[in-house]
Amino acid sequence: MGVSRLVAGAPRTSTSVGRTVLRGARWPGDVAFADGVIVAVGDVPAQAGDAVVDCTGDLVTAGLVNTHHHLYQWLTRGWAVDSTLFGWLQTLYPVWARIRPEDVEAAALVGLAELALSGCTTAADHHYLVPGGDDSVFDAIASAAGRIGIRVHLARGSMDLGESDGGLPPDHVVEDLDAILASTEAVHARLHDGDRVVVTVAPCSPFSVSRELMIESAALARRLGLRLHTHLAETLDEEHDSLARFGRRPLELLDELGWIAPDVWVAHGIHFSDAEVARLGATRTGVAHCPSSNSRLGAGIARVRDLVAAGAPVGLGVDGVASNEVGALQPELRQAVYLARQRDRSPTALGPADALALATTGGAACLGRDDLGALEVGRQADLVVWPGDDIADVLDPLAGLVLGPDRSARHVLVAGEHVVRDGHLVGADLAALRADLTRRARRLWPRA
Repeated sequence: MGVSRLVAGAPRTSTSVGRTVLRGARWPGDVAFADGVIVAVGDVPAQAGDAVVDCTGDLVTAGLVNTHHHLYQWLTRGWAVDSTLFGWLQTLYPVWARIRPEDVEAAALVGLAELALSGCTTAADHHYLVPGGDDSVFDAIASAAGRIGIRVHLARGSMDLGESDGGLPPDHVVEDLDAILASTEAVHARLHDGDRVVVTVAPCSPFSVSRELMIESAALARRLGLRLHTHLAETLDEEHDSLARFGRRPLELLDELGWIAPDVWVAHGIHFSDAEVARLGATRTGVAHCPSSNSRLGAGIARVRDLVAAGAPVGLGVDGVASNEVGALQPELRQAVYLARQRDRSPTALGPADALALATTGGAACLGRDDLGALEVGRQADLVVWPGDDIADVLDPLAGLVLGPDRSARHVLVAGEHVVRDGHLVGADLAALRADLTRRARRLWPRA
């Protein structure tokens, strides 16, 4: 069995056969893998036939995991920049209704490419707007992920509660409950492989779906052995709406519907009481923390330290780039540290190593992946080599990575195969992808 190792100290090469040795890497040492799986970490002596990737002075981490995204939203960056969540959604719902499946694929290609360059090897995409019930949008996203080369957790989102029934979205963008369930099962049948493409059942939010859809979606997911995902407790407006309509706080409502459970992770999770934090921890319900998007929308700051201490899996999410115009995952580590320290008014609230844990092991736990997220023997060889040139003088290399300048990865490997090599995508021309997406995005701009 051939072994590949990322090794510092040897000439840089693009080969991936045999073994590769990182000799003298600043952090964390050598990483050896074979057949796409890590087989050794630490001081791994070179052997005849090793292939070498030179990482002298660089840092190596497990691939970053993005637990919440809306790839299609790359088409609408810079809209409603001064709005709260509800106002932002009401502005954008009619625009998103004009997006075609080929537009979604173009946006997904750029979004996944930018994520890969920022060290992301697994991304969860929550696509909940399906005009006319055309679920070929999910094939488009899966196709884009295959071309870029990273793993995708494809959340078949949905909305069935339009304005005429008391929901937030306009009636013309929602779907019929039975059609949603049938489509979700069909998407699972044709796309889910449990590894590179993992389908998730994901009604959008308590203010855009019916109780019946939440209940039936949970039953469907558990029958198929799939995980569940939704937005929860993102804003105080959502809390007020839930109290007015149901007499329940958002988490209490979801708990009644069977949605606070270890096969569920929720997006944002900002406005939780002490009892709710404890409940999430006791049930091992995951939370996707989206620090930049929450800041852009003025939604609030999640109780990350409290959630982790309670035992809830917490990962990082970029969210859609209509509410986070950067679209990269690596900067979210720094933003998570800063917001946690602001919330707790303490410099010890969250450290660089804690932020990296959110982006790796925490994210993998949210997605139910015990094969990802750590530099451990037996885990997938999803690896990132970060350039250390500009942080060579930094005492703590993790502080340099997390708190230093935004950076692109030098190399990104998924199951031991290069997705990014020497700072460039292997499977796509990003400039061409951006040009195509720009043309499509401008079609949606308001006409003078």
